Amino acid sequence: MSESIFLVEDDVIIASGLKYALEQAGYSVTHAKDITTAKRDTGIYDLAILDVGLPDGSGFDLIDGLRSKGVSILFLTAVDDEGNIIRAFESGADDYVTKPFRLGELIARVKAALRRRGGQAENLTLGQVTVNPAEGKAYISGIVLDVTALEYRLLLTFINNKNQVLTREQILSQIWDSAGIFVEDNTLTVYIKRLRDKLGDAMQIETVRGIGYRAIGN
Repeated sequence: MSESIFLVEDDVIIASGLKYALEQAGYSVTHAKDITTAKRDTGIYDLAILDVGLPDGSGFDLIDGLRSKGVSILFLTAVDDEGNIIRAFESGADDYVTKPFRLGELIARVKAALRRRGGQAENLTLGQVTVNPAEGKAYISGIVLDVTALEYRLLLTFINNKNQVLTREQILSQIWDSAGIFVEDNTLTVYIKRLRDKLGDAMQIETVRGIGYRAIGN
């Protein structure tokens, strides 16, 4: 069974071309032209491609409902603005592509997002923290940890490389992928501080001066 994609895009020409290209790549695609139509849809999807600017709202209006169903999110927009990009990731998006785009690049990003979604099956544990990759959730002593998608990917990076020193560049390449060019020098520090605050004493993330960070534990 092919992986399913929910495309929410109001530009008929873009939607038609993208739907055709994705179907040629082997995906099942359902298209909605606006927020109203999208909210009426009851389908089950692996990934959603959301246009930020829609006639009756924004792709951000759909993200909570889709995330609650475990759908991966890719934003598609003409607005190449760092504020929107950061908002997209903090809202739970897996990736962000600006128009005009190359179809090959967009399909590569779709494949990467879907690969991350299904790439890990076993639970991962460090300290009192357990990550369930199949659910895309993290737990502290059995209680769900409230993290954004980017914080989750940061946590997963640390746990997958526990007790290893990671440079800032290595970490950024894992959590931002090709969108890393938008990260300012202090952005990673901010996200690690937020993650540390949420983790408390459940997991230790050590700063290695002049190099990067390391998650310590068994």
